[in-house]
Amino acid sequence: MKVSSKGEYALRALITLGKNENSVTSIKEISNQTLVPIQYLEQILLLLKSHGYVKSKRGVYGGYLLKNHPKEIVIGEVIRDLEGPLAPMSCVSITAYEYCPLEDQGCLLKPLWALIREEVALILDRTTLHDILEGQLPVGRGECGKEKD
Repeated sequence: MKVSSKGEYALRALITLGKNENSVTSIKEISNQTLVPIQYLEQILLLLKSHGYVKSKRGVYGGYLLKNHPKEIVIGEVIRDLEGPLAPMSCVSITAYEYCPLEDQGCLLKPLWALIREEVALILDRTTLHDILEGQLPVGRGECGKEKD
């Protein structure tokens, strides 16, 4: 899994809207806070709108706001909607599995790719926009953060 600029910028936009949760934020203000060019941001906000994360208001005082509370916006869902599967390799993808001939020979890498996919999915699916806004990120099952000897 690689998060492209589209995914990164979408999360930045959601964070900006989450900080101004109940008010309309202009695209210019979102651009200023996220450092995303307005033309690209328009495309990203349309994607977020089509997936039901934001809504827009037209007019002089128009702009965007979150469609749901930040606690209801799961980062794993946003990333999947915008970027596709979380798996580092298609042979371990749940939503976009592709057969690999090495599977028949007992591929020794598949368990590693599966573990990586599971840890990434666990963290992203346990993280909401609210968690990010509050600085309260969940911890994975593994020993992330521990130094190796």
